[in-house]
Amino acid sequence: MNNMKEIDAQNKILGRIATEAAMALMGKDKASYKPNAISGGKVKIVNASKMKITAQRRDNKIYKTYSGYPGGQKEMSMDYVVSKKGYAEVLRIAIKGMIPNNRLRQPRMNNLTITE
Repeated sequence: MNNMKEIDAQNKILGRIATEAAMALMGKDKASYKPNAISGGKVKIVNASKMKITAQRRDNKIYKTYSGYPGGQKEMSMDYVVSKKGYAEVLRIAIKGMIPNNRLRQPRMNNLTITE
């Protein structure tokens, strides 16, 4: 499994981990990068619950979702998302935001594995 990149999230900042993972999922860390193909390999992130997140970020970061209906906008704090779904979901949202929103986004996200 030489195609798999493993990232240890222990004592690393959320954004730095997400950037490294997004670049590997897109294949930008390889010489054979093609923007119109899935040239990246699989990415596994371990120790997601041990990454660095400041208390201020946990309280002030707001995730918004919109259903498309009137009154359908929901807001959740990072603290709420961590308590409901864990640190893996926070990391998954950050990485998803760094990958271009096109037909290749979901296939690239399927190559991501996060363990806490």
